[in-house]
Amino acid sequence: MSGNHYKGNEVSCCIKYFIFGFNILFWLLGMALVGIGLWAWSEKGVLSNISSITDLGGLDPVWLFMVVGGVMFILGFAGCIGALRENTFLLKFFSVFLGIIFFLELTTGILAFVFKDWIKDQLNLFINNNIRAYRDDIDLQNLIDFTQEYWECCGAFGADDWNLNIYFNCTDGNPSREKCGVPFSCCTKDPAEDVINTQCGYDIRAKPDSEQKDYINVKGCVPQFEKWLQDNLTLVAGIFIGVALLQIFGICLAQNLVSDIEAVQASCFFT
Repeated sequence: MSGNHYKGNEVSCCIKYFIFGFNILFWLLGMALVGIGLWAWSEKGVLSNISSITDLGGLDPVWLFMVVGGVMFILGFAGCIGALRENTFLLKFFSVFLGIIFFLELTTGILAFVFKDWIKDQLNLFINNNIRAYRDDIDLQNLIDFTQEYWECCGAFGADDWNLNIYFNCTDGNPSREKCGVPFSCCTKDPAEDVINTQCGYDIRAKPDSEQKDYINVKGCVPQFEKWLQDNLTLVAGIFIGVALLQIFGICLAQNLVSDIEAVQASCFFT
């Protein structure tokens, strides 16, 4: 009787080791991202002066590594150890945490569609705050330069947004050599140039508007981002749907494994 009972209630090895293998990759990747974030902070001296985290006026891109890495580490740990040790608490935590993330993503998507004008204003505010802090953090500077180069844009809605930065504004009292200029990432690319001219944006906004477009990208990053979304709507939607299906699949597998474990535990109890 006992042998037949156990045979009818078994933990699926396929599900167990699939969850384990899948999550150990996320666990290791999460550890790597957190490690990169800590290394970047140590290079900038943040770890020796924790209060400097709040000193930046704009976004510190290292936060992205830390948050994403931390979430991946927690989820990977819960899923990996929960599956390997057949721990129902960790597996339930994994599925609930993943469900919360899925719900937040879904809510964010709906709110972004309903309040798209408000999101646009907040994006404008976010970019302008980061423009003010452009020279305060090398990681932020690299992020802004990458964004402006990738989308061929300059500022939030135009090159004049760089008046918000103390080094680039056109005020009479500005002693900076970059006065009335823009970062090199705003400049139009010359295919013949192998070396980036980091001074290509100097004094460019002192020229008439009709001449500026010959040297720099005059379109703002907010409208360029909107255009990119419209042009790549299928790709963006496909990525979001793929991530959502992956999350639902993970939740279902974890719940299925929990049911198997609880069934085996119940059979042991009544045996």
